[in-house]
Amino acid sequence: MSTDISTATRATVSQVSAVTDSAHAELPTELPVLLAFDLDDTLAPSKTRLPDEMAQVFAQLLPRTQLAVISGGQIGQFRSQVIEALETAGATHLENLHLMPTCGTQYFRFVDGAWERRYVESLSDDEKARALRAVEDSARELGLWSEETWGNVLEDRESQITFSALGQEAPVDAKYGWDPTGEKKEALRARVAELIPDLEVRAGGSTSVDITRRGRDKAYGVNRLLEATGLELSDMLFYGDQLQPGGNDHAVAAMGARTVEVTGWPDTLARLQALLAN
Repeated sequence: MSTDISTATRATVSQVSAVTDSAHAELPTELPVLLAFDLDDTLAPSKTRLPDEMAQVFAQLLPRTQLAVISGGQIGQFRSQVIEALETAGATHLENLHLMPTCGTQYFRFVDGAWERRYVESLSDDEKARALRAVEDSARELGLWSEETWGNVLEDRESQITFSALGQEAPVDAKYGWDPTGEKKEALRARVAELIPDLEVRAGGSTSVDITRRGRDKAYGVNRLLEATGLELSDMLFYGDQLQPGGNDHAVAAMGARTVEVTGWPDTLARLQALLAN
C-alpha cells in the first residue's frame, strides 16, 4: 500500500500562528543547555521527515545549544526523518546533536563526519523470540492482527521489539484513526506484559507497542544521556506530546525533568521559533 503524506508534513500559517501566543507564555528565560525532544507528533507527523520549517529551526539551534531526540524508532527512521532533513537544511555543528533510538537503548553521536553508535543494549535471542511470540499471539487473540498492512507489523530493532498494528509504512491518517482513545494499545500491552513479565512492555506511537528489557524507557535514556554529557537534569528542557500518565513521554515528566507538553509539531515549531527570538 502507498499514500501521499505531503499534506501532513506541511504546517500552514494558521496552524503555527494559532499556538504562538501560548508558546511565548511558557518560554524559559534563556536558552537551556540541552533541549530534548520526542520525535513522532512532537517534531514531525508520525514516521515522516522533519518538515522544512522544523529542520531550519534545528539548524539555527545547533550552533547555540545541544539537542537530543529520543524515540522508540530505530536508527533507520532517525536517518530518514531527522538526519536527511538536517542535511537538506544545511545544518552544521552536528556534534551537538544526540540521537537516541529505541527509547535510549541505543545512542549515536556525529564523530569525524559520520554517525557513530556509542552503545546498544541488545536483547538476547531468547528474549527476542519470546517477545515476538507473545505480541503476535496476543494481537491475534484480541483481534488486533491484520493480514493487510503497510509494511512489517513486527520488527526486530536489536534492542527493542516493536509491533505496529497497521505496518511501519502506514499513512498518518490511518494510524491516527486506528486507536484514538488508546484502548486497543493498552489492552494489547497489558496482555503481552502478562506473558513476558521479565521484559518491559510499553504503548509506543499511534499504533505500536514496544518491548525492551525492564526499566528501559525514555527516563532511562535521559539518564544515560546525562551520564554521557556530564549535564544535570536541571540543564535539560524536554518537549513531548504524550506527557500524561500512560503516555510514552510520561517517564521523563515523572523523573522530575522540566517539560513542555505540545499538541503537535506545529506547536513545537512555534515554541522553538519564539525561543530563538527571545
